[in-house]
Amino acid sequence: MKGFVAKVLLLLMIMVLGASCVSRKRIVYFRDLEERKALVDSVQNTFKIQPDDLLSIEVSAYDLNAVRPFNLGGGSRLPTDGPSGATTSTQQGYLTAQDGTINMPVLGTIKVAGLTRAELSDLLVKRISEYVISPIVTIRIMNFRVSVLGEVGNPGTFNVQGERLTLPEALGLAGDMTLFGRRDNLLVIRDNGTTKDYKYLDIRESSFLNSDYYYLQQNDVVYVEPNYAQIQGSSFNRNTTLYFSIISLLISVLVIAFK
Repeated sequence: MKGFVAKVLLLLMIMVLGASCVSRKRIVYFRDLEERKALVDSVQNTFKIQPDDLLSIEVSAYDLNAVRPFNLGGGSRLPTDGPSGATTSTQQGYLTAQDGTINMPVLGTIKVAGLTRAELSDLLVKRISEYVISPIVTIRIMNFRVSVLGEVGNPGTFNVQGERLTLPEALGLAGDMTLFGRRDNLLVIRDNGTTKDYKYLDIRESSFLNSDYYYLQQNDVVYVEPNYAQIQGSSFNRNTTLYFSIISLLISVLVIAFK
């Protein structure tokens, strides 16, 4: 009997040790990066303005009085002391309407949804140049945010300063993936206004760095799917621990009885 019990314990130990050995390829990010001497960044951050985006539009010029009518609040900053002598106004926000428009002083209603910041800046410079010599337009997204859900340390919605956010940076904001998250099937859902696109990414492979989803956009949702072990664990019978305790007790009783 003692020999049988010893064999059972040895088998259980082997099973535990085998289950604890996890392949590096299943966990490590960018596992093939060392195979590449250089990685060309062929992806551009083509962020486009969407409804409900809060835009900071700041018009600058050499003459403070000339740009004052084009800024919210009329511009309250004093001229700068920089070498160019350019002046700027206070920063306030334009909320993009559901029809994709904003209403600016003097210029009136302007369609902005679907444009990049650079495209909108060029458009406004062209329009304002009819009134002001050499205007400078600076645009910033004030409510850029993404959501990271699933098997991460700190899931939630995160507000981001600026609009250049990569997928690894978003995972970092969420406390990184847990060991139970699937690194080969990361889902990114993107709202393009009238449609929603999605992409599954394998972040273990460095090729995802050249994906169109490497740079996140406003309102993107990142979902980290749980791996098989975690899914199985979620359906684990709550009484299983009790059953194991009872079995262990019975084995102990049998060992004592057959001494």
